[in-house]
Amino acid sequence: MQNRSSGLVVVALVLAALYVGFFTDWFRTQTIQIIVQNRPIAQRADAKRNLDEVPVYPVSFAFDRKYELTSLKVVGARDLDSQKFPTPLWHLVADTNSRPTKAIVYGVSPAGMRPAVEDSQPQALQPGVTYVLQLETKTLKGSTNFIPVKASSGR
Repeated sequence: MQNRSSGLVVVALVLAALYVGFFTDWFRTQTIQIIVQNRPIAQRADAKRNLDEVPVYPVSFAFDRKYELTSLKVVGARDLDSQKFPTPLWHLVADTNSRPTKAIVYGVSPAGMRPAVEDSQPQALQPGVTYVLQLETKTLKGSTNFIPVKASSGR
């Protein structure tokens, strides 16, 4: 009887260990899940824009939960492949404490973040070009590729 009880306890512990290993996130490295969305919103006709720029739809990035970002950077994928430290098109850092955020829009600074280089502005995105968004929090890092879509001029 003692051996049978010990055997059942061992089987229960093995099943519990398998459950924890396969069905929980206790031993997995966490990542920031980023959802990219091109927003087909009509652009204002009086918006200040360089005549050489091709207008693109606004690009938004949604996250799986709220994060206190410490760094946000957008670089060209081609530049990232060919250079060790590419020049970012948009680079923000946290002042002291950024507010937890669940979504951002390219070019719009989230609360508590400022440009890494004082008075710098986000550069215009080109349609059909692949870019990389790189995010950092105090403990996590995440990145995703995205391709802006050319804004239609018709109504």
